[in-house]
Amino acid sequence: MTLLGAVGLPAVAAGGAAAAGSTLYVNNAAGAHCTDSGAGTQAAPFCSVGAAAAVVQAGQTVEIADGSYNEDLTVTRSGTAEAPITFRARNTQGEPGGAWFGSLGKPTKGLTVKGAQHVRFESLKIAPAIRTVGVLVDGARDVSFDNTDVTGGGGVHITNGSDQVLYGRGDFSYSQGPVIVVDGGSTGTVVTTNKVQSGSAADATGILVKDAPNTVVVANTVNSSCFAGIVLDGGSTGAVVENNVVNTAKNQNAACDTPAAATGIAVGANATAGTKVDYNLIDSRSGGAAYSWAGSPYTSQEAFTAATGQGAHDFVDLTNVPKGPNAPVDHRIDSADENAPGMLPTDRGGWAPVDDLRVVNTGTGSGIRDRGAVEMLGIGSAFTPAGPTRLLDTRAPIGVPAAKAVPAWGTVDLQVAGVAGVPVSGVDAVTMNVTVTDPTQDGHLTVYPHGDEAPNSSNLNWTAGRTIPNLVTVPVKDGKVSFYNASGGTVHLIADLDGYYSPKGSLFHPQGPTRLLDTRAPIGVPTAKAVPAWGTVDLQVAGVGGVPAEGVTAVTMNVTVTDPTQDGHLTVYPHGDEAPNASNLNWTAGRTIPNLVTVPVKDGKVSFYNASGGTVHVIADLAGYYATEGKVTYRADGPWRRMDTRDPAFGTTAVPAWGTLTLNLGDLAAVTLNVTVTEPGDEGHLTVYPHGDEAPNVSNLNFLRGETIANQVVVPVKDGKVSFYNASGAPLHLVVDQLGYQLY
Repeated sequence: MTLLGAVGLPAVAAGGAAAAGSTLYVNNAAGAHCTDSGAGTQAAPFCSVGAAAAVVQAGQTVEIADGSYNEDLTVTRSGTAEAPITFRARNTQGEPGGAWFGSLGKPTKGLTVKGAQHVRFESLKIAPAIRTVGVLVDGARDVSFDNTDVTGGGGVHITNGSDQVLYGRGDFSYSQGPVIVVDGGSTGTVVTTNKVQSGSAADATGILVKDAPNTVVVANTVNSSCFAGIVLDGGSTGAVVENNVVNTAKNQNAACDTPAAATGIAVGANATAGTKVDYNLIDSRSGGAAYSWAGSPYTSQEAFTAATGQGAHDFVDLTNVPKGPNAPVDHRIDSADENAPGMLPTDRGGWAPVDDLRVVNTGTGSGIRDRGAVEMLGIGSAFTPAGPTRLLDTRAPIGVPAAKAVPAWGTVDLQVAGVAGVPVSGVDAVTMNVTVTDPTQDGHLTVYPHGDEAPNSSNLNWTAGRTIPNLVTVPVKDGKVSFYNASGGTVHLIADLDGYYSPKGSLFHPQGPTRLLDTRAPIGVPTAKAVPAWGTVDLQVAGVGGVPAEGVTAVTMNVTVTDPTQDGHLTVYPHGDEAPNASNLNWTAGRTIPNLVTVPVKDGKVSFYNASGGTVHVIADLAGYYATEGKVTYRADGPWRRMDTRDPAFGTTAVPAWGTLTLNLGDLAAVTLNVTVTEPGDEGHLTVYPHGDEAPNVSNLNFLRGETIANQVVVPVKDGKVSFYNASGAPLHLVVDQLGYQLY
């Protein structure tokens, strides 16, 4: 709030009343026992806001309960600089209730502040009559409005020599005429972080400043269909117009019938002195000029800056940018002047700035402030490769207090935040290679966020006595994840960290599936030769199979071991490091077993260590890579069941021999699934791939007849779908659980 102090204005924040004040209550709801002749206590509140406004003293707060107050409110009483008067809605979020002055059925003349000083208004809603000003500030001083919306009517008018008025975080929906007007010699006004949507009436300008010097118009989102966006006219010198997003196109996306009226930012000849225009984004699709400066129009930022010296950091480009692999740069994001006067600490919705890793930070200060009134949220997480490092081993003990098998139907809670390089806070999900060993009965394992109820999904399925691994990506809650042994016997658990998701890290690039390694072929190795006992294979991944030559931090591959001559396990790790005490796949002699692996890349390579006394062949199919730059981020949202061909509720049936099943997923870039094959009538393999492509010569799961086996799959989504190909001579059933997804 220091910036607001610099322009001599009050901070916009809850709790404006001084400690010396008290609270007057307003509540006209049935059963509230309201009376306008009382003292406005909580037990006997005022029925009208006007009754409270008539008696409120400096330092007091008028708390207004949800409801409609069909009255014309005029505030004339003043607070002091140390003890302002505050009018505040009880429901500060405003939705779905809120304190309304008027309603669509019973509009009012709105709210007038006449001659008053040191007054605050917070989280109110105004529904004025058509072409009636919703909020009028007439000759007032040191008045602020925070999160006070005007629906319909004539918007806001600040006039008659008003001084130091702040209007912040308001939402103006289809107001008639100029939506926000500052005129009449008013000085030091700040209009900041408002969403302005003008109506279709004549002269539906977004923000009009006329004969009002030293006005700050900062961080507003203005949509004024085929009318001017922001206008400075008359003696409005010394203004600051920064960080605004202005769209004057017809319906925000088309050329206007009269484009000359649809100028983005206009500064009249008498308003140019001392005025600064910069860091704005103006949509050019109206067909009108992006700028008018002292009567001269300019259609491009380059021409405007060359002629006036203004707008060096402006953009004339799209204000609503579609998402997708080929989407243009969204110039709103991480590009604002954080040091502009009047910048608030949060956006229109109360959200603090967030750093979108998909966009280079070009703003001042922290560099992460967005232009306009709305911070772009929902940016997802990035991946930090780590390990492999052992986090859990119930045999050791590691991650548990004692070496003890997990009991039948038992749960293990594992602390992951603050362990093995994982941050203490801000972690959304972890990726671990989880291994079940020494199970005494058939069963399955579910890994899920700590504190939640174990969902109806599985990550590993086993038969008694068998050791089986699977990669697991699971949301972190309270710094922990949980493991549920869904079997009637005991089992030991091992978990090796592969990485974690947080607001900082590397971004995923879905790719393939593409074969990078096959020691039988040879692919990725100089000759077709099994990996010897205790032997290592180094695989070049950077610059291969669509992976860039530089900037790659990790790769995700489906790794398959086949033709092992003895029992053992495989460790995949960064090239050049010593093979860690961790495993990615465990096998018995003669078995073919796959597992998804995410591994850090070092020197452009990764390494495979055959921890067995016999030979083995290794196959690796690329699913994607992580890099320092990219366009997609991860959302951890599982586990939850997407499909079960055994359950008629999902509307699917068994996948036929050599047949394909398609799963609808929506507008995603890639999806992380746990895929389980069960009841196969013959041995074979399953391939999961982008819909519409030809099934590639790769596999995600290999199975024997009658076997239930699972594997995590990361696959690009195409046309909103992915496909599953049953490469076997008999039908099989599929169970698919979603763990998360990548989104543009």
